[in-house]
Amino acid sequence: MMTLMPNYLAITAERLGKGTPVMVRVVPTAQDLALDMAEAIYDEIESLQATGKNATLIVPVGPIDQFPILAALINERKLDCRRVMFINMDEYLNEDDQWIDENHPLSFRGYMERSFYRLLESSLAPDPSIRVFPDPHDPEAIARQIKQRGGVDATFGGIGINGHIAFNEPPEPGELVGVGAFAGMPTRCLTLSRETRTINSHTVGGDISVIPHRAITVGMCEILGSRKIRLYCNRPWQSAVIRQVLHGPIASTCPSSLIRTHPDAVVTLTKQVAMPPDIRLR
Repeated sequence: MMTLMPNYLAITAERLGKGTPVMVRVVPTAQDLALDMAEAIYDEIESLQATGKNATLIVPVGPIDQFPILAALINERKLDCRRVMFINMDEYLNEDDQWIDENHPLSFRGYMERSFYRLLESSLAPDPSIRVFPDPHDPEAIARQIKQRGGVDATFGGIGINGHIAFNEPPEPGELVGVGAFAGMPTRCLTLSRETRTINSHTVGGDISVIPHRAITVGMCEILGSRKIRLYCNRPWQSAVIRQVLHGPIASTCPSSLIRTHPDAVVTLTKQVAMPPDIRLR
């Protein structure tokens, strides 16, 4: 039986997002995208401070290039972030469902320390108590902290190979999970899909055996509860995924498609990602 290409794969860059509530922005290069993301995080913190509020943000490790830029902006402009809460989306776990060691080369905690917190002037850096990662010993702590802070002001993130956001993997084939149930999923430990482990293995030269099987992730409940959602895509393979997110069915099988139910979601793409995928034998 011939497999037909989904219609959304042919959508042009100019039509991306049309007919949906999601705003689509296009920047020239991955470097431009990193700068744009750093400035967006900076602006969110600064604008809230102008109203007397300290920002509560959910942030990713991937994309990654924005954090050294953000640190430089904070230092240069002397933005006081001591009371800004950064909630990282996720972290890999070992076989005992403990965080992998911070010194592990794949540790998101280690990356944030090296590439962001350590670069900040100590008088401007967030207090260590509000540099948050989801805890496998107490996943519910994220929801409690968010409630204490009066909600999440903005979620920044990327989009995974199977449409996942953070590590909110779609259900396995044959497993039926409705949109409402998926949208309500909280912070939790889970097993990563083979697709996610495979695409993430590009950071280790393609050796999937190095990628952990388990992770803890902030849930769709917390992400969709944010006042703003800002997603960024800079990988060529995201060209097809972003079209499914924006123009395929809103379904748990493509978790990021749920941003189309959110009142303030923006996706920023590089020019290469915005172009339709080139589907042909070479």
